[in-house]
Amino acid sequence: MTRIYLLLFLAAPLLYGSAAIALPRVERGNLTFDNIPEPAAGLSDKLDAYLNARQATPLGFSPKGQLLITTRFGDVDQLHLVEHPAGERRQLTFLREPITQAAFSPNPGRSAYVYLKDVGGDENAQLYYQRLGEPTAKLLTDGKSLNGGPVWSNSGREVAFFTTARDGVSHDINIVEPEAGSLPRLAVTGDGGGAWYPLDWSPDDRKLLVLKYVSISEAYLYVVDLSSGQKREVEPTPAKVGIAGAKFSRDGQGVYLISDRDGEFAQLRYVNFFTGDKIVISSGVSWDIEELAITRDGHYLAYISNEAGIDKLNVLDLRTHQDLIPPKLPAAGIIDSLRFDAEGNRLAFGFAAPNRPRDAYVLDIATNQLEAWTHSEAGAVDLAKFVTPRLTNFPTFDRTDGRERQVPVYVYEPSTPGPHPVLITLHDDPESQFRPGFDPWLQYVVNELGFAVVAPNVRGSSGYGKSYLALDNGMLREDAVKDIGALLVWLSLQNAYDAKHVVVSGGSYGGYLTLATLVNFSERLRGGVDMAGIADFVGFLTDSAPYRQNQRRAQYGDERDPEMRVFLRRISPLTNAERISRPLLIVHGKNDPRVPLSEAEQIVNRVRSKGGDVWYLQASDEGHGFRKKPNRDAYYRTFAQFLITLSK
Repeated sequence: MTRIYLLLFLAAPLLYGSAAIALPRVERGNLTFDNIPEPAAGLSDKLDAYLNARQATPLGFSPKGQLLITTRFGDVDQLHLVEHPAGERRQLTFLREPITQAAFSPNPGRSAYVYLKDVGGDENAQLYYQRLGEPTAKLLTDGKSLNGGPVWSNSGREVAFFTTARDGVSHDINIVEPEAGSLPRLAVTGDGGGAWYPLDWSPDDRKLLVLKYVSISEAYLYVVDLSSGQKREVEPTPAKVGIAGAKFSRDGQGVYLISDRDGEFAQLRYVNFFTGDKIVISSGVSWDIEELAITRDGHYLAYISNEAGIDKLNVLDLRTHQDLIPPKLPAAGIIDSLRFDAEGNRLAFGFAAPNRPRDAYVLDIATNQLEAWTHSEAGAVDLAKFVTPRLTNFPTFDRTDGRERQVPVYVYEPSTPGPHPVLITLHDDPESQFRPGFDPWLQYVVNELGFAVVAPNVRGSSGYGKSYLALDNGMLREDAVKDIGALLVWLSLQNAYDAKHVVVSGGSYGGYLTLATLVNFSERLRGGVDMAGIADFVGFLTDSAPYRQNQRRAQYGDERDPEMRVFLRRISPLTNAERISRPLLIVHGKNDPRVPLSEAEQIVNRVRSKGGDVWYLQASDEGHGFRKKPNRDAYYRTFAQFLITLSK
């Protein structure tokens, strides 16, 4: 393999000693390439082999036992139906935009499903209803508001979903009867102070379990009587509690919920409405519980535990109160999308690992047999070359329990001898977590460009307890940037890495961290890549979609408070853009409702006005991130070209 980064020192004066010559702005379809050179010869062929990989996500069973999945045959994810293990994927939808959610009606006499689809990544998803075999779908929502989270009633007659249709800001919960043709009726009126989501119907369909979500650390669970509209809170407490999910017990007398009440981690609990009994089901797991599912007859309960970034499937027999031992998965990886079939005999879930695309797996409970129902193609590459990252830690600037605080980090290393150039990748939401799933782009960077990829979970990341999650709150936001500074120091002490050739990258909040790292540590970096990142916190909070503003304020701080406004302005990369002295690639979707396009435009213009070198890629048919394959491929080609250019 050619070690492209060895040319670095010869070219450094040319890169950083004078202003770069701007290239013309070029429009190709929905993409605009501004100051971006043509890809190197042969780059696309090798990269495309990785990017042509497909994945499959299970969405649930039909009443007849077929498995509904999303997968891509073309440019975007569409709905498909699979009849049996390794069966043919029968395509159900043929749309220009990707399907984001879907669910079959549980009514065995009606083969019908609902699905969600937006336009151009604007996230104003609409709810559609379609009978299996019919050519057209029925629009159930107003065509312009934000809608999501559809949950079928047990009878299969009604669907509950959240919507902003009433005022464009509040998250209400509506109920619609798809076959009746009537307008949706309001079940819960939102107040703008949090987002309301439907979670489950009671077994008799008379009550609805709903969640008022304020932040990852503050949520409120209610049971709503649909005849009276009365709401009853489940486990009220004066303390703030994070709730990640909940389901009714099938006798209707209680609820299973995932909550971080009374501990550092989110645990699976049972609360009885009538006796007040409370049981911690996952008391033996010192990690977060992420998701749960329960059979319609209440026999089995399944849940996922996130153990240092690797998922474990847990299955409980609720009648015998015994933990079952599912078969071992093919590798250590990520599990999601738990779905039982109507009879409660089979459990479907998605599974992905660094060397395995996400596929739909089905566990037969009675026989304890696990089968892959889909076998997704990994592209024209050898999966044996794919690197499994190792988990390690690095010391940061502060101390805890009298010792240096350790920050967890996943490291992908090439098989060739070092020292390697480094690509730091930063996860998007401050309260999310880098997980070792299937990412062919990172594998390309490692295997073909010879970079080590370093993915830290800096303070504020989820998965490591409430205390760690809170370490970047409010006025502590810059401490996460200091963690990246500590990472740069750690890299310089490792013989395996070339500390003079480090590139930082991230999307959304990770984009903010990328820009902030360039502001504070440009002298230690070669460049940065920002996908839909926050450049100015005040502008971001003011201009983000109205229904998102209060949630973002709970996360980042309220810019309407004078003291917080001064702080947010001070730490914003836009305020300090003159300190960015390394080349920068900015990527953004024009229709982004989360981080407005103005964030990209402002940082591009400000850095260029100071003589900085900025590549700028914009997509007119995308929102927060690129979901369409041609756009995503163009982004990664540009990213690869950027890394190669920095190495000349």
